[in-house]
Amino acid sequence: MAVMKTKIKEYRAKYDMTQDTLAEMVGARRETISRIEKGQYNPSLKLAMDIAKIFEVTVEEVFFFEE
Repeated sequence: MAVMKTKIKEYRAKYDMTQDTLAEMVGARRETISRIEKGQYNPSLKLAMDIAKIFEVTVEEVFFFEE
């Protein structure tokens, strides 16, 4: 079964951004960003798109599936 993975942590490091900062920018809670990064929560399409927009990449560059 495919599992959704994310590169949010890597992009945050590239932009020198905390979970708090990203959460504020996309209108989410820090806990939500943390849970997404840990694979404990799948974001809504809107949240995924908002996160990708912050990093100026496509959704597919931030979120992907692995077998």
